[in-house]
Amino acid sequence: MSFSDVKDILKENVATVTFEKKDGIIRVMKCTLMADKLPAVEVKEGAVAKAVNPDVVAVWDLESEGWRSFRIDSIKSVVI
Repeated sequence: MSFSDVKDILKENVATVTFEKKDGIIRVMKCTLMADKLPAVEVKEGAVAKAVNPDVVAVWDLESEGWRSFRIDSIKSVVI
């Protein structure tokens, strides 16, 4: 599964993503990138946008109510 595949799925759906963390623990996360589920973005003057890393996807974790990320190559499954 590619970076753009995962982003496209999460922009349209809430999904349960299972992935392996760096320490080897398997993590199951209910997450999304749907605009209506994301918190408001506060833009600060002089803020610099972060570069996009195509190996890592940042998502909104619906259960923890916070931003989390995972590596594309660590994904075990994505269930809608």
